Amino acid sequence: MGQVFDPAAYGRAIADVYDDIYVTTMADRATESAVDRLHGLAEGLPVLEFGIGTGRLALPLAARGLTVAGVEGSAEMVRELRAKPGGDRIPVAVGDFATTRVEGEFGLVVLAINTIFALPSQEAQVDCFRNAAAHLRPGGRFVVETWIPDLAAFRNGTALRLLSLSEDRVFAEAARLSRADQMMYTTKVNLTSGGLRLLPANHRYAWPAELDLMARLAGMELEHRWSDWDAAPFTDDSRAHVSVYRL
Repeated sequence: MGQVFDPAAYGRAIADVYDDIYVTTMADRATESAVDRLHGLAEGLPVLEFGIGTGRLALPLAARGLTVAGVEGSAEMVRELRAKPGGDRIPVAVGDFATTRVEGEFGLVVLAINTIFALPSQEAQVDCFRNAAAHLRPGGRFVVETWIPDLAAFRNGTALRLLSLSEDRVFAEAARLSRADQMMYTTKVNLTSGGLRLLPANHRYAWPAELDLMARLAGMELEHRWSDWDAAPFTDDSRAHVSVYRL
């Protein structure tokens, strides 16, 4: 019998170092491009972010005048959001974003930075698409950002890769692959002068065509697919995608 999915587990383990690891190592340009693209797709309508985290996207979207709400599995991540300027003005429901409902009707639902794969099964991911559709007004959009599985990177079902390297940090990831159930079990290793931190996370990966079918089951269709937030064309060489589904 598999382990019971705990939507709070990831945030509980990483909330206190999330911004230090991810926001500071992510190119400012990537976040700026994402905010620009989402602001345009929202067309001035309210935005709901699944997995709102510490507010990397939500806070600048709110600063541009959009009404923003969120769903987040981890109370610890929400506390980090609340500690930031403007974070106390964004309503956030704590719960599983595959099923948690919030009040209101939205023009845009966002699920960024690979978070769809945090859901443990195809069934949960299908539920997430249906939940997104249930929050959208007619013609509204659901935006999903995620990586393309690179199974060739694994040798004998395992892989080790360096994510970033600087004078004061080594950030790497060890991964084990289960092709039969499309699971990737990972532990990130954050090594600094302050010590070693292990950050485990599981990913139920899905191919773009599988996500498209989930959207169709929820009454949505693919409107755009790009390789990044700058709307670069999606090609055979793309290692990630930003997909826009419309209700």
